[in-house]
Amino acid sequence: METVLVTGGSGYLGGWCLVELLRRGYRVRTTVRDISREAEVRARLEPEVDAGDNLSVLVADLLHDEGWGQAVQGCDYVLHVASPFPPQQPKDPDELIVPAREGTLRVLKAALDAGVNRIVITSSIAAVGGSTNHASAPLTEADWTDADNPKLTPYTRSKTIAERAAWDFVKERGAVEKLAVVNPGAILGPVLSDDRSYSLELVERLLKGMPGAPRIGFSIVDVRDVADLHIRAMTTPEAGGERFIAVARFQWLSEVAAVLRDRLGPDAAKVPKRNVPDLVVRAMGIFDSGVRSIAGQLGRKVEMSSAKAEAQLGWSPRPVEDTVADCGRSLVSEKVV
Repeated sequence: METVLVTGGSGYLGGWCLVELLRRGYRVRTTVRDISREAEVRARLEPEVDAGDNLSVLVADLLHDEGWGQAVQGCDYVLHVASPFPPQQPKDPDELIVPAREGTLRVLKAALDAGVNRIVITSSIAAVGGSTNHASAPLTEADWTDADNPKLTPYTRSKTIAERAAWDFVKERGAVEKLAVVNPGAILGPVLSDDRSYSLELVERLLKGMPGAPRIGFSIVDVRDVADLHIRAMTTPEAGGERFIAVARFQWLSEVAAVLRDRLGPDAAKVPKRNVPDLVVRAMGIFDSGVRSIAGQLGRKVEMSSAKAEAQLGWSPRPVEDTVADCGRSLVSEKVV
């Protein structure tokens, strides 16, 4: 029985990584900053899998060295999923950049020192096309965001800088083949609890009722498919030293709203049927920092290609419509909305 460490197991994607690993017979460890959260982590998994003695919860903080040596000791693999993802962009970019970069390097160093076989890091498509407004063809893993672009959000810079730092570090250590990176799009799908993760706010706000849908869109991917891709990147020898984009399809927010209305019926009664003009969104952003953070995305459509993951790892994402519907139903079931 092989052992896998998942950082950030209390998070949305981290939780589903735990579920999939436990289902497939791995012994799993996860890290939390406060051991009092162990009961919460276990409770979230119960409806999906019986963790039993195959799950252990340890204390480690991305901002401190303590605990990481113990966390990785004896592990065959590490999935580094934990990273800050705020509902609003901070005024000081270093609030995101420093923990993302330093935390990634801290986990990488501990894992390589412990002799693990493979480390898979969760990056983002923000590190692929974050500085591109339009693309004539879908972007691939060969594309990179320009971290020096002054128009980038702190989140986009943090993901780009952290991933660049990871690749530089394994090159210095002569261990490029031990690293693989997954770059997911907007992660949706069912929740494991009354999860309020920021990536779910897209569907939550629609179900709670909005004046209309802004002209923004996302390359959507199912959380279960992202967890599956992490495990494929972890176990496939040829995945070492490679990036893998994880998206299903680009969807405008109005298209997401239409799926919710079609699939959820009365539970989607408050989902808007009209769009909000760009000018109105920008005006709202003057007073609402949450709206202001999306104003720069208005009309922006940059498509990504997951052909590499599909061809090299046999990965196959489920239809976007199923992902959106499952996400909406679970938010209703968990009484988030």
